[in-house]
Amino acid sequence: MGKTFNVSGVCVPDLHYMVDLENRLEAIKVMVDAGQYFTINKARQYGKTTTLRALAGYLQGDYIVVSLDFQRMSYSDFSAEAAFVNGLAREVLKRVRRMENVSAQVKTELAELSEKTNNNVRMADIFDCFNHWCEQSEKPVVLLVDEVDTAADNQVFLDFLAQLRACYLDRMETPTFQSVILASVYDVRNMKQKIRLEKDHRQNSPWNIAAKFRVDMSFSAEEIAGMLRQYEEDHDTGMDVAAIAKWLYDYSSGYPFLVSALCKEIDEEIAGTTAFPDSHSAWTKAGVLEAVKRLLSEKNPLFESLIGKLNDYPEMKSMIYQLLFQGQVIAYNADDQATDMLRLFGFITVERETVRIANRIFETRLYNYFLTLPEVQNGDLNRLALQDKNQFVRNGRLDMERILTKFVEHFDDVYGDQDKRFLEEDGRRYFMLYLKPIINGTGNYYVESRTRNQERTDLIVDYRGEQYIIEMKIWRGNAYHERGEEQLAGYLDHYHLKRGYLLSFQFNKTKAAGIREIKVGDKVIIEAVV
Repeated sequence: MGKTFNVSGVCVPDLHYMVDLENRLEAIKVMVDAGQYFTINKARQYGKTTTLRALAGYLQGDYIVVSLDFQRMSYSDFSAEAAFVNGLAREVLKRVRRMENVSAQVKTELAELSEKTNNNVRMADIFDCFNHWCEQSEKPVVLLVDEVDTAADNQVFLDFLAQLRACYLDRMETPTFQSVILASVYDVRNMKQKIRLEKDHRQNSPWNIAAKFRVDMSFSAEEIAGMLRQYEEDHDTGMDVAAIAKWLYDYSSGYPFLVSALCKEIDEEIAGTTAFPDSHSAWTKAGVLEAVKRLLSEKNPLFESLIGKLNDYPEMKSMIYQLLFQGQVIAYNADDQATDMLRLFGFITVERETVRIANRIFETRLYNYFLTLPEVQNGDLNRLALQDKNQFVRNGRLDMERILTKFVEHFDDVYGDQDKRFLEEDGRRYFMLYLKPIINGTGNYYVESRTRNQERTDLIVDYRGEQYIIEMKIWRGNAYHERGEEQLAGYLDHYHLKRGYLLSFQFNKTKAAGIREIKVGDKVIIEAVV
């Protein structure tokens, strides 16, 4: 069996198509060479374990590498200091038992510590063993620990961090690990907040010696193209590698799991279907859009984790809603727990000191989630959209002008007597509620983050390989409105389209609700006024 795209567990070069990790491994090694201790903080399924496994092999020429996974330790191993020392010694011994460059004395000490049941065994005992080992070792020793979140709720783990910190600060006099790398979702420096009583909080974290990790773990379009070239050498699909890589990046922003999931969907599920009878037809823009649609409709651990976090943290849920539907510009504040947690969990990225949804796929999934909540849905609009659905698709193409015409009619009937504030905050949401059942199962939509604000939102609809740009605006006078038409025309240029749509929410008493056609240069804009 040949290589596959992997979305479950660690990626192995001989078994899976992978991006080239050489550059990021080299950048991490620079930190190791400098003797830095640090944490790789990334969201779920962001390639942390794959990177650590690759790093262990990459460093072996210069270092003795001990690679641990705290998930291999049992819950009871974190129940008390002695139990933790037993479990840690056991796991380290498993890794070094067959290493010829680790002395028999070190192995014997680890074996004894792993078997001791005496309550007098202390954390200092295993660190004495580590220090002896580092002192007599021919090569510097590097410690890698994956799945640190497993230990996040345990005081004994803080004591472990405190010992690492003490050794780091004393390293000029007492030999210790060359580098320690911890991998987790949560920032280890903040774990003390989860398990200490308020009166016991310390100003200094046990991990305040950690260097900042600046290596980009996301995949660039060029790296995705490199992975696709590996695939192309094996399958000869004739795909436009650069174009496919760009489309994959545009929807995923390089989130490793999403890139691999889309590729796997195209390779294993889409190619060979009626719509995409072979690999050549599947590895196209239409194939990528089909993969996006399928991925958005499935359940997987990543999506379930994201939605679960929203339900666990109401502050984050409220902030995401404001960002998506009300166009709020939210400044990133590392001291604000909600925004910091959104970043840790991978919901958002930070650009120019403001937050935005991390990628189009997450954004659409979040829109779908909010639009199906009972407190958000509107039965009348949903029912009316479904009732009219058959008239909105003609010869396989979406009739966006007809959709806008009917939306204006229905919106006025249902909400015509609502106040201005209601329309400003909820008008765009109700258009998306109306649109969703019409394209559901066939098309996708996403919001262009560069234009999302309280006054303007550009909605891009993908439907059977065609794109439709709908700008949704709050009326702010004729001059502002004309600038909006010009902005939309420029945006149509970017997408190589001649026709666009403008949905205006106007609140003046003299507004003329309805549909009209506007020409801006060589572009045609269909404006719907609510």
